[in-house]
Amino acid sequence: MLCFIYRSLKKQDVYLYIRDRDDFSCLPEALQNLLGRMEFVFSLEITPERKLASADPVSVLNNLRKQGYFLQLPPPVPASSTLH
Repeated sequence: MLCFIYRSLKKQDVYLYIRDRDDFSCLPEALQNLLGRMEFVFSLEITPERKLASADPVSVLNNLRKQGYFLQLPPPVPASSTLH
């Protein structure tokens, strides 16, 4: 499935995968407000076998089919690194 990947200009390291380029109508309004302006990064053909850097391709595909988008959040910060 071809999808289009955007990064949030408001939230660091947050990426949005959608089925149709520049069509954010599948996003709930609250999520649109939280993400702010989005910048197109690139398009990508995703298959269940495709290796992705920070997401499971099957989860991405399932979310794209069911809700029209997949939200990739930054990895959690280890508790020990927040104490410095």
